[in-house]
Amino acid sequence: MPRVTFFPENITIAVEEGSTISDAVAAAGLEVSQPCGEQGRCGRCLVLVRAGSVRRRSTFRLSERDVNAGYALACQTVLTGDAVIEIPPQGEIARRLVSEKTYTAEIPLDYDPAWMQNLKQFQLSIPPPTLDDNRDDLSRLETCLREHDVTELTIPLPLLRSLNKRLRESNWNPWLVLYYDRTHPGEAVLIDTPVERQKLCGLAIDIGTTTVSANLMDLDNGTIIANAAEYNGQIARGEDIISRIIFASKFDGLEDLSTRVRQTIKSLLDQVIKSSGISPDQIYRVTIAGNPTMMHLFLQLPPESIRLEPYIPTTNHTPLYFAHELDLPVYPLAVVDSLPGTASYVGADICAGVHGSGLNTSDSLSLFIDVGTNGEIVLGNQDWLVTCACSAGPAFEGAGVVHGMRAARGAIEEVYIHGETLEPTYRVIGDSKPSGICGSGLISLLAEMFATGVVDRSGTISFDANTDRTREGMHGPEYVVAYAKETETGRDISITKVDIDNLIRAKAAIYAGFNVLVASVGLELKDIERILIGGAFGNYINIEKAIQIGMMPDIPRKQFHFLGNTSLLGTSLALLSHQDREDISRTAHQMTYIELSADNTFYEQFTAACFLPHTNMQIFPSVMEIWNQEITT
Repeated sequence: MPRVTFFPENITIAVEEGSTISDAVAAAGLEVSQPCGEQGRCGRCLVLVRAGSVRRRSTFRLSERDVNAGYALACQTVLTGDAVIEIPPQGEIARRLVSEKTYTAEIPLDYDPAWMQNLKQFQLSIPPPTLDDNRDDLSRLETCLREHDVTELTIPLPLLRSLNKRLRESNWNPWLVLYYDRTHPGEAVLIDTPVERQKLCGLAIDIGTTTVSANLMDLDNGTIIANAAEYNGQIARGEDIISRIIFASKFDGLEDLSTRVRQTIKSLLDQVIKSSGISPDQIYRVTIAGNPTMMHLFLQLPPESIRLEPYIPTTNHTPLYFAHELDLPVYPLAVVDSLPGTASYVGADICAGVHGSGLNTSDSLSLFIDVGTNGEIVLGNQDWLVTCACSAGPAFEGAGVVHGMRAARGAIEEVYIHGETLEPTYRVIGDSKPSGICGSGLISLLAEMFATGVVDRSGTISFDANTDRTREGMHGPEYVVAYAKETETGRDISITKVDIDNLIRAKAAIYAGFNVLVASVGLELKDIERILIGGAFGNYINIEKAIQIGMMPDIPRKQFHFLGNTSLLGTSLALLSHQDREDISRTAHQMTYIELSADNTFYEQFTAACFLPHTNMQIFPSVMEIWNQEITT
């Protein structure tokens, strides 16, 4: 009989040959987490085989590197001889499952404001006027600035009004803050004449349809001082882009939506100011990215033409403005740079995201997907880029779902359903009682319901399942994830048939979008070397679950890279470096936009993808394996 030693407990027992590691763990009086009911789906029973003889029946959740390192799923691994097994702490397993799929892009470490930053601050020594030198104050300033490579100076009227006093109060040695236009050498804008040297800060803002995020940055050393994110206040007037465009066309609707996003930005600014101690008057630069509709609503530009054929925005390239012109509560003459976009549904957020992902500087053929209310997709490398957009709706961000919420404390972020009892176990952000389900939790839940037969391939909830959790609720058929006694709200948390339909349509739109895009350039999915997943929500997707529902292609897992909020990253880079800003502008001009509504194949692909995982199961071999196992069982 094989003898098995478990660490760190240092317990040794004898077991029957052919026992699984799970069997041996139970016989030793130990425990590993198995929320999927020993079906090999969740990866929570991960153990490390330090020595000995085992046979892995399945490596579904394991990479080749995992297997080579000795990792195994306890429920799917048979003991064929003596072995030494290490059971990692559950917290370590959870962290490992996340870190294995997450790639983190960083702000560059080689930041040098002397040549990268558009803002410059210095003290100038100006010869005072005399009877023999009676030039006006502005002329004297302009003459001295030539030593700082300024041949054409723009001075806003508020500063011109105070120039006389500031020069004399400083005894003709004023401090100046200038914004240099790097695309036009020699041109600069005087934006402040402070009494003493100031701390130069900037604000990078990503205006998402559902969430607005911001980084407060130190422009002297390139570090992030503070960051914050919260729901876009415009949600109260429409959860998706089209709803807001329609609302904006109504009386005072555009002003209302513009005011609401400004209020959201002000709330974020209040948060970062409070946590950092920085004064709003020290914020001298602002860069902003968002999809075209969000940018139009922020700038209070009528967005109606974006949704009407031929889908033309007012502008994809917005001029620079001062903060006071846009009612931003920072230094009034702070320079506000709205980053450029490409087309009506591929905007600055995607151009910044592509740059943040490094796609536009890579030799590898890559597919970039920003998963949000809209699913924007870019295919290409440093030589060429094509792009499209598909409406996914707000479901993946927790909106438009009965018990949906954003990924905050109290949100169910992952769910497992036992294969026999159909009882769920779940993980909650903040380890608190659940208040709702966020996007990643919805994907996980739908995948588990499909794998265990709670829903069929069309997403219909089965009332024949051996569980009381499937029932007819206030909103139609539903599956209860958490009963009222378990929740923070004191109400049942469930997923309804309507929720499921919304999720299936959202995943189908994304899958159809990148299939059409790849086919448009004569390629196939197998030709793609990397899939880069952006968006704040994208960082939390369980790729196995996304594949199981047919949201992502069934390709080698090592090809997926999760990048987080690439739009905010790219916007932050543009705030720090004029070269990054120019690269984003170049990317916006380089991308070729494909309008999916004009492509007949998109509807065909979308319809085919409105099943779990797809009408063609052959293109999802790993899902077929699970499906066949369930049928056999």
